Amino acid sequence: MVDMKKKLGLFSIVLLGINAIIGSGIFLLPNKAMALMGTASLAVFIFNMFVVMSIGLCFAEAATYFNKSGGPYVYAKEAYGDFIGFEVGFIKWAICIIAWATMAVAFATALGQIVPAAQDPMIQNIVVVCILVGLGIVNIIGVNVSKILNNVVTVSKLVPMIIFISLGIFFIKPSNYSPVFIETTGNFGKTSLLLFYAFTGFENIAVAAEDMENPQKDLPKATVIVMIIVSLFYFFIQFVSIGILGPELAHIPAPIQTAMGMILGPFGSSLVAAGTLVSIGGINIANSFVTPRCGVALADDGLLPSFIGKRSKRDTPTYAILISVGIAIPVALSGSFATLAAISVVSRFAQYIPTCLSVLVFRKRNQPTEFDFKIPFGPVIPIFAITVSFWMLSQATLEQLLWGLAGLLIAVPFYFIMKKNRQDQIKI
Repeated sequence: MVDMKKKLGLFSIVLLGINAIIGSGIFLLPNKAMALMGTASLAVFIFNMFVVMSIGLCFAEAATYFNKSGGPYVYAKEAYGDFIGFEVGFIKWAICIIAWATMAVAFATALGQIVPAAQDPMIQNIVVVCILVGLGIVNIIGVNVSKILNNVVTVSKLVPMIIFISLGIFFIKPSNYSPVFIETTGNFGKTSLLLFYAFTGFENIAVAAEDMENPQKDLPKATVIVMIIVSLFYFFIQFVSIGILGPELAHIPAPIQTAMGMILGPFGSSLVAAGTLVSIGGINIANSFVTPRCGVALADDGLLPSFIGKRSKRDTPTYAILISVGIAIPVALSGSFATLAAISVVSRFAQYIPTCLSVLVFRKRNQPTEFDFKIPFGPVIPIFAITVSFWMLSQATLEQLLWGLAGLLIAVPFYFIMKKNRQDQIKI
């Protein structure tokens, strides 16, 4: 029997969610938003807060019906059947592996900015492999080690942001908030899609449900808490960045680091640089924990070979971890990451839209549980989330849509191969 002390409680789930969302982007994002929308970028953050919260609430309600791993895959499968579920689950595992590989490279790159010797390509590759293999070993050792490491790193990455916001408000110049609108204010849709990417990752919270003490009770609470915390951090970081740097923010590649340098001198810049490194490291830890469990959920339902879902005596999915690491290493070393953002943005909606729709299905079909959580205002919020999701997809370029569609198409032959294997086994 698995020791419940080694499972994730509410506090650890919240930190896992924050860690899975907040990465290097928030340290670099303010300048891009300022360049596209000026001070009006604050309105885009507020809009995205409502969008993400509405989608997050759908995930929170869907989580009350199930206590097994898989997240979006489980919701899609239970609502619409094996094929749609497999499409969602397969693309999620693939994207998680690619995203983890990319974050490993991002960590090595960020390390090179602090330690010049680490800029050497050979050393960067060694760092990348060490990160992927090292975190794979940590996850094989057990959930408790991953939990402790995740909690420490998450708290550490939040410290520089809390200091920046707390001190930065005293250095704000009100004149920097005008004019509110600039010539490129018409880029609202483009900016929304860009900033939305910074919020992605919350869907990973539910993937590791079986490693939580009480997922049906804690997941809804954790999802709401995580989205509120992340949304407030993002808004106030943008608000303070504009207040300190003004129009120049649009042209500064590392805005928070620059602003902290103005507040605390070289120490402030170094603090943010270290925070960026810890932040990217945190994303790696969260990805290393969530990624293998995407494959486990598919294997448990017979949609992938059963050995992938097999757990060790420590209750960790050893084979899924080894496969994830084994694929992530060549992806990371290939250096072909130019289209990652395009694939990721579009494919994420392939998880969000089915989950929001599934809530409406579960309400009519499933019996309420003792941890029943219902989104207020009936179907209004799920319908709003679905509508805005399609609108955001319409803001993507044709290339982004094609890459996202390609990911879904790749999953089709795998599904039918596994389906045929299952049918052959039944005949035997």
